[in-house]
Amino acid sequence: MENSIQKNSLEKKKVIILGGSTGLGLATAKAAAAEGAYITIVSSNKSRIESAIMQLPAGSEGFTIDLRNEQEIKTFFERTGNFDHLVYTAGENLHLGKITQTDLEKARQFFNIRYWGALAAVKYSAALINKGGSITLTSGVAGLRPGSGWGLGASICGAMDAFSRAMAVELAPLRINTVSPGIVRTNLWDNLPEQERNNLYTKTAEALLVGRIGEAEQIAETYIYLMKQQFGSGQSIVVDGGAVLI
Repeated sequence: MENSIQKNSLEKKKVIILGGSTGLGLATAKAAAAEGAYITIVSSNKSRIESAIMQLPAGSEGFTIDLRNEQEIKTFFERTGNFDHLVYTAGENLHLGKITQTDLEKARQFFNIRYWGALAAVKYSAALINKGGSITLTSGVAGLRPGSGWGLGASICGAMDAFSRAMAVELAPLRINTVSPGIVRTNLWDNLPEQERNNLYTKTAEALLVGRIGEAEQIAETYIYLMKQQFGSGQSIVVDGGAVLI
């Protein structure tokens, strides 16, 4: 029993979070640190890294790398050494729009961080993860229940879910799972004008089964669970306030 409890703990485990300077990533970094993990966060934005490190325990590390650049990702993992858990939450603000209004060249660019960055992170990190460790990627419920104008977002979410399942098979027994959030109050929506953003939150809260918008700290609990549990792999955990049912 003692060994089982120790294995399921994040105490003194090394957790690397790509996209860990804001939103879901920073909330997960704080939650893992609260459980005794050693935290390393990575982001493409130096000022956000500096701000985030000030919110984490002493000894936490932060690195600025371009998560669109395969070589920078490769170099980063060549320097990390072995670790226990990888979390990938990186992504820029999505611009919604109907297919007839979609600029395909710009649309391709949204896959660079959200999909190709995650693929590169898995490629170069998997061999470094200690026994009992895990990789947790990020998808979204748009892949399950897309609204009008969500063609691009739904495509990325669907790709991430499928990639996670494929890697769970290919890299077994390493556990690889995905968190699939609904609409959450984070900087992801900062590209919207304030009034439009608030209207989105209000309308979503009124429609959801739980009657409120999601918060980053609530979704972070799911990443923590997927790191600590030892039996699930190839799964996408939906945390959406009931959005797929409405």
